[in-house]
Amino acid sequence: MQLEQAQKLWHPEPGWLNTATYGLPPEPAWDAVQRMLVDWRTGQVSFEVYEEPVRRSRAAFARLAGVDVADVTVGATASQLVAPIAASLPAGATVVVPENEFTSILFPWLVQQERGVRVRTVPLAGLVEAIDADTDLVAFSLVQSADGTVAPYDEIVAAARAHDAFVVVDGTQACGWLPVRADRADAVVVSAYKWLMAPRGAAFAYLAPALRERMRPDAAGWSAGGDPHSSYYGPPLRLADDARRFDISPAWLSYAGAAPALELLADLDPEAVRAYDVGLANRFLAGLGRPPGDSAIVSVDVPDAQRRLVRAGVRAAVRAGRVRASFHLYTTEADVDRAVEALTG
Repeated sequence: MQLEQAQKLWHPEPGWLNTATYGLPPEPAWDAVQRMLVDWRTGQVSFEVYEEPVRRSRAAFARLAGVDVADVTVGATASQLVAPIAASLPAGATVVVPENEFTSILFPWLVQQERGVRVRTVPLAGLVEAIDADTDLVAFSLVQSADGTVAPYDEIVAAARAHDAFVVVDGTQACGWLPVRADRADAVVVSAYKWLMAPRGAAFAYLAPALRERMRPDAAGWSAGGDPHSSYYGPPLRLADDARRFDISPAWLSYAGAAPALELLADLDPEAVRAYDVGLANRFLAGLGRPPGDSAIVSVDVPDAQRRLVRAGVRAAVRAGRVRASFHLYTTEADVDRAVEALTG
C-alpha cells in the first residue's frame, strides 16, 4: 500500500501532536474493535475466534521487526515483558542503563537489586564507553521518551558484543516510525499503543533463542502451552518450545485492534514512514528556528507553551514549559503550522 492511500484511513481532529503518548487507530483497527464489542455484548461467538487477531498481530510484528515469528512473544506492557529477563539474571550481575531512562526499561532491573543484581546508570551519551568487562547486560530505549533522542543502536550492540553482554531494547517509541532490526539485540520489547497505534494492552517482544534458554516463564498459563486449547487443566507442564512459552493470556479487545493496525504498517515502506514523520518534525523545528533532527519526537523549551497550545487547540505533551511534540502518519503540515503559529505568535 502507498503512504498516501494509507493516510486516508485516519480522520483525527486537527492538532494532535502526541503520538509519543498514544497513537490514533486507523479505520480498520477501530472497526475491528467495534465488531468485537458487539460480539461480546451479544454473545454471538465462542472465544476461540479471538485468538486469530493474536496470531495475525504476532506475525505482523515479526515482519515489522525483521525476525522469525517463532521468536515473538505477546503480552500487555513493556515492563511485563522485561520482567522475566530481569529475573533470569544471576546475583552479582551488572546491568548498565541510561540514567534518565523511562522506568519501564529501568525499574525491572532495579527491583532485582535486593537479590544482588547491580544497576549502573550513566548518561546516554556515555553509554557505549560505559560498557566494560564487568557488564552483563545493557538496557536502553532505542528512542528516548523524554526528548526523542535516537540511541546509537549499532555502536551499543558492538560494545556489548565485545564484552559478551546481552542487549535489551525498549522499542516502544521507535517501532512504527523508525525501521528496526530487532535481531541485532537479544530482546526488543514494544508497547503497541503508541507508534503501532493499537489499543493499550497489546505488547510484543522479540526474544533471541540464546536469551530464552536463560529465562523461566513464571507467568505461564494455558496461552503458553504448546497446544493452548489442550492446556486448560492439569499436569504435566507442556509449554510451547518457542517464544510463545512466555505469552500471557492476551487482552482480546486490544489484539482485535492491534492486528489491522500492525498489518497496515507492515505493508508500508518503512523508509517512507520515517521520512514523512521526521520531515514533519523538522518542519516544526524550522518554524521555531531550531536546527533539524533525526527523530519523529522533538522537545523544545518555549515560554508559556501550555496556554498557547491549548488556546490553539493543539494537543502535545508539555512538561515544565518544555513541549514534546510527536508526528505520525495522520499528522499534516497544517497541524504542524498550527502549532508553530501558537508557539511563535
